[in-house]
Amino acid sequence: MCPENNRGMEPAQKERTPFSDIDGLTTEMSEVVLTALTEMGRHPEIRRVRRAGFDALRPALGSRLLDAGSGSGEVARRLAAEVGPRGDVIALDHSAAITTAAVARHDDSNVRYVTGDVGALALPGDSVDGVWCERVLQHVEDPDAAIGELRRVTRPGGRICLIDTDWDSLLFDGMPRPLQDTLMGYVAGHFMPPYRDMGRTLRRRLLAAGVSGLTATPVTCVFGSPDSAAVVLPMVNPRVPAGAWQTPPGLREEWLACVEAAGARGDFLAVLTIWVVAGTL
Repeated sequence: MCPENNRGMEPAQKERTPFSDIDGLTTEMSEVVLTALTEMGRHPEIRRVRRAGFDALRPALGSRLLDAGSGSGEVARRLAAEVGPRGDVIALDHSAAITTAAVARHDDSNVRYVTGDVGALALPGDSVDGVWCERVLQHVEDPDAAIGELRRVTRPGGRICLIDTDWDSLLFDGMPRPLQDTLMGYVAGHFMPPYRDMGRTLRRRLLAAGVSGLTATPVTCVFGSPDSAAVVLPMVNPRVPAGAWQTPPGLREEWLACVEAAGARGDFLAVLTIWVVAGTL
């Protein structure tokens, strides 16, 4: 049953998403987040976004690169292959648990894994030739300060590539709109970060930071089934524990039933735009 209703209840907001403090999560949620990071890296649409990022960053042989917010390290290892044996990559992540998982997956490439704060990098100025920062700034408290740090550690002539989501672009088809609006009102503050518009603001932020030659590429991810969407969109993933939803009784179940029904009919659709913005110092 998938009624078109509006419960008329005020949404419960939460200021930070699970990705903002992975080390502070329960063991169950920490495992969910790590699994999500791994599965996202394998998803064809996220790989399409990353291909646009590699084209924009243009990593050169022998370069030293920083992957700021490196997660489980798959991008850092790919960048290490691009820069070759004379280059190297610093894979930095705020979470000690995620860094440990990245070290466990190391493939002997020239990657050094460290924990640290993208807003206060323990690196000297002008120490890297390029920066990759993917879907991180939407979660930090002061994204412009973080961009300032990325700029500080990048040498003149170096490249900065920022990749982030425009969560305001998220749209669904196949489910009743009133139910969508009600559900999103509750989960937006928990499943979506405070800077929901981060993707489309990256160009302006880099321009203000003095980065030139900017390119801005919107990549619209298309998810044609609930299983595909669930990898990237937690609000359609039934594996996310019920306690993480912050919704009134029954709303999560009603929404997921509608998602499942749309998938069974074949008319489920979700779209989300992720921006790739890069420039030169």
